[in-house]
Amino acid sequence: MSGGTYVEPSFERDTTYITDRITVDGAGDGSGDGPWPVEAGRYRLVVARACPWANRAIIVRRLLGLEEAISMGICGPTHDADSWTFDLDPGGVDPVLGIPRIKDAYDKRFPGYPRGITVPAIVDVPTGVVVTNDFPQLTLDLSTQWREHHREGAPDLYPQALRSEIDEVNRWVYTEVNNGVYRCGFAGTQSAYDAAYERLFTALDRLEARLLNQRYLVGDTITEADVRLFTTLARFDAVYHGHFKCNRTKLNEMPVLWAYARDLFTTPGFGDTTDFVHIKSHYYEVHRDINPTGVVPAGPDLSGWAQPHGREALGGRPFGDGAPPGPPPAGERVPTAHNPHVGDDGLVHT
Repeated sequence: MSGGTYVEPSFERDTTYITDRITVDGAGDGSGDGPWPVEAGRYRLVVARACPWANRAIIVRRLLGLEEAISMGICGPTHDADSWTFDLDPGGVDPVLGIPRIKDAYDKRFPGYPRGITVPAIVDVPTGVVVTNDFPQLTLDLSTQWREHHREGAPDLYPQALRSEIDEVNRWVYTEVNNGVYRCGFAGTQSAYDAAYERLFTALDRLEARLLNQRYLVGDTITEADVRLFTTLARFDAVYHGHFKCNRTKLNEMPVLWAYARDLFTTPGFGDTTDFVHIKSHYYEVHRDINPTGVVPAGPDLSGWAQPHGREALGGRPFGDGAPPGPPPAGERVPTAHNPHVGDDGLVHT
């Protein structure tokens, strides 16, 4: 999860990341140690399914069909104050990087790395050093720099003609919604919470209005903007409504956003990357300042995610001129026990 600090009276996120980029020419933005050229098989994307920021990268990688070009290491849902760990792997060691925690890749490049050890992160496999954890730029580069390795039929998630609108939508969705739920959850005073609560639901009402007569946030196909909003919506009822006190209404009580979220959930790449068990485990077990007992609630009932959404009536083409991805690789499938809508083939079934 991207770094954040609890600061009285309100939550402020640490937004200083390693801004190196992996680019076609390897030049990146000129600020890093590179060069980091696009090269199939060279890099490993390290994620945690619990984390909404990492979940974005999982979704984009899957939609674009980059599984063979960029391998993926999956951390467990919980971590200590030090680092995310590879406790899902045999012996608690990532089989490609040979390390027990992602912090090792940070420290190998920056000894004593002073900032948050976050996911998603991309690691250079030959050297074992972290390349970047700049999660907003990371997914854009997967779309724009890795085109040579996209699957046949991959969507254009960041079309040139819509980039300015996508960027604008992403800015306020990040500020008001993606980060807005954290502003509520980690508010240190009543007044800070009240302001954050009002701000969040004002934004959600704005999204209800925006999506009433259009299927997707920008244009008539799925874009980066939809990916970024979805990962917050997928966690809303399971975590944010109760744990973060975002409790004016549940997602399933906001008819437009609920239908929009179900539309995406049943689209290959979205629901089949959503691990509700990991999501709940992370927030309720790690955030002991909010939930001191670490008890993970049994609810809520998540069976409604695969119900018909009716959004097809608005038109739109999820993948534009392309096609949906096939089943995820066997080793990357979300267990059915963690998401009741995922079948043995790794896909969501309605």
